[in-house]
Amino acid sequence: MWGFSDPTSNGHYRRSLGDMTDKTRFSEALEYHSRGRPGKTEIRATKPTATQADLSLAYTPGVAEPSLEIARDPELAFRYTNRGNLVAVVSNGTAVLGLGNIGPLGSKPVMEGKAVLFKRFADIDVFDLEVGSEDPEDVIRFCELLEPTVAGINLEDIKAPEAFYVEETLKERLDIPVFHDDQHGTAIIGGAAFMNAVELARKDIGEVKVVFNGAGAAGIATAKFFVTLGVNPENLMLCDSHGVIHTDRDDLTPVKEPFARETDARTLAEAMVDADVFVGVSVGGVVDGDMVRSMAQDPILFALANPNPEIPYPEAVAARPDVIAATGRSDFPNQVNNVLGFPFIFRGALDVRARGITESMKVAAAKALAELAKEPVHEGVLRAYDVDRLDYGREYLIPKPFDPRVLWHVAPAVAKAATDEGIARLPLDDVDAYTESLKRRFQASYALMRRVTVKARERAMRVVFPHGADVRIVRAARRVVDEGIAEPIILGPVGEVGRHAAERGIALDGVEIIDPHQEQRMIESFAEELVKIRGHKGMIPEDARRIAENPNLFASMMLRSGVADAVLGGLTTYYPDTLRPALWVLPLEPGRTRVSALYIMSVKGKPFFFTDCAVNIEPTAVELAEIAVAAAKRAQRDFDVNPRVAMISYSDFGSATGREPVRIREAIDLVRSEWPELAIDGEMHAETAVSPVLLGARHPFNELGDIANVLVFPNLTAANAAYQLLHRLGGAERLGPILSGMAKSVHVLQRDSDVGDIVNMTAIAALDAQRKG
Repeated sequence: MWGFSDPTSNGHYRRSLGDMTDKTRFSEALEYHSRGRPGKTEIRATKPTATQADLSLAYTPGVAEPSLEIARDPELAFRYTNRGNLVAVVSNGTAVLGLGNIGPLGSKPVMEGKAVLFKRFADIDVFDLEVGSEDPEDVIRFCELLEPTVAGINLEDIKAPEAFYVEETLKERLDIPVFHDDQHGTAIIGGAAFMNAVELARKDIGEVKVVFNGAGAAGIATAKFFVTLGVNPENLMLCDSHGVIHTDRDDLTPVKEPFARETDARTLAEAMVDADVFVGVSVGGVVDGDMVRSMAQDPILFALANPNPEIPYPEAVAARPDVIAATGRSDFPNQVNNVLGFPFIFRGALDVRARGITESMKVAAAKALAELAKEPVHEGVLRAYDVDRLDYGREYLIPKPFDPRVLWHVAPAVAKAATDEGIARLPLDDVDAYTESLKRRFQASYALMRRVTVKARERAMRVVFPHGADVRIVRAARRVVDEGIAEPIILGPVGEVGRHAAERGIALDGVEIIDPHQEQRMIESFAEELVKIRGHKGMIPEDARRIAENPNLFASMMLRSGVADAVLGGLTTYYPDTLRPALWVLPLEPGRTRVSALYIMSVKGKPFFFTDCAVNIEPTAVELAEIAVAAAKRAQRDFDVNPRVAMISYSDFGSATGREPVRIREAIDLVRSEWPELAIDGEMHAETAVSPVLLGARHPFNELGDIANVLVFPNLTAANAAYQLLHRLGGAERLGPILSGMAKSVHVLQRDSDVGDIVNMTAIAALDAQRKG
């Protein structure tokens, strides 16, 4: 009711208008709705505002209660309001991108874009605020007045040298993080790329000669940060629009004076001779091929002016094939993009309620990015950038912005640094637990699959993939081995599988590869067994030998003979082509009369089990009962979900007549006789099943007690349409289809499954095999 949501809650707390006079009980409601992980109260439009009672809680008179509590203890603002997740992006428009001083209104599209990135990558809410003054004192006073409203301030597009003064003053006066991204974002991301480039060039960071071109906010901050990372200040030379900053110049500002060097070099070209590193944060076209050729062996060249770099990437590579180059552009390797920094740095700072963002927190962020670049890149990232592989090296120094792992590498590193430095109001006690919480929050199915994966790891199962020549299977098999989920067996031409792996740098140790066409002994054995099984159904030896080479049948026979523990088919074949061979050679589970399938749909972090979405076209009452029980058991046993089963229909608790409502009610009676403790009810509308208002207010007699999490549809058309529409239009994350009813573990992949889907389904198949083995 107030817009607070507790992501850990499965319940729904409702108060009537009359209850509001009870201050103690209403305070308990506030406490209930503010529960969650430290430092974070989520604000969403999840509480009803449809009635007078709802509005009286959302606003007056109910809103008076938290207001009084916060007045008593200002720290409670982080519990009862959105302050803890709110950042102000503040600009006066005096240095917008490469456009210069275009004023506060001209800067607004950029600030709104910044807000989108905060939300997209770190779920941080933003007020973009454009200040109508070029006087730094006005900007400072404006931000001071903002402090009670927000948990952090991101300064943006304020020209130098005023930007330095504004930030330093605010850091001294305010008790919340203040971060000028134009300075520190470039420094942190550039610093991560720099550390890895120095390592790849096999140079000593304390000995490299570094030349900077550009003495604005980004240039000064990045130069300082490189010194923090280990560059010897005497080996660093800074150039501005007048050339080298040297000790004989009398036009230097206070921020430039510390960089003045005793040197004979006067121009950028002279400074770059024998330099190990060039960093440009200036303007396009100031560096040419001759200047790059004058640099030391294995030069590191970061031309970060955007959109036109100091020297185009192709020209730099042409001038020096041994160059390690980066730009600010996305169409060339090694883009130094600030979005790799600010969302995740603020996420970590806000979650421990840090009082600022310090040098140690910035260094922690840079090191986390540098280390992440050395890890294998997930298939989803490759797909987002339409590439087959990305490997740590000269053309991949830092992670890509769309790598979801950036969040749970950078934010915990920042939060830990804040804790270690003693500036965290909510110190981080367990880094691993915080990392897990980020994964659960930002990956809808993570928490659910985490339970399955942990169980699957308890005993190694052999999972066979019939269509292993697909690159997605090869990538998934690698992850399955690395994460200890199962022992993968790939069916396919050994040479083709090996070529796919070699071209993409995928190691195949721990992955078994079998080519059915080359396994004549297994083919003969499987064919002989196939004739025994299906001889009375027309199967003759000649056909059996031919059919036994079919990957789906071969995999099912491996399962039957004990060579494998689970089959995960599909991906390149249609559903019936995968399931039919398994039904030929494998029995049903004891007590089952048919196979059924379910999908898990994750909606706003909550799982809903939809069944039967893939197998049974028009199930009878007996069959519906069997399907419902199977889905409820799967939810309870494998996913630790307490099942509440809704039987879906066009009739809402007797609101319409017809064969279908009768059939569903018969199925409910059968389920209750078999499993009296199971919460099941219906027949009901789909919206009734998932709406606490409709279920509780209109049908208070219902047996569920809360919204349903297992939805049993009356036929295949309804179930199939429901999960597909929810996935495509509602953006729900889907997992499945998960089969039940076979005596052995057999599961099918969607044809559009990605590597993450395959890994998740492998864990499900492995756990299923443990239970059935």
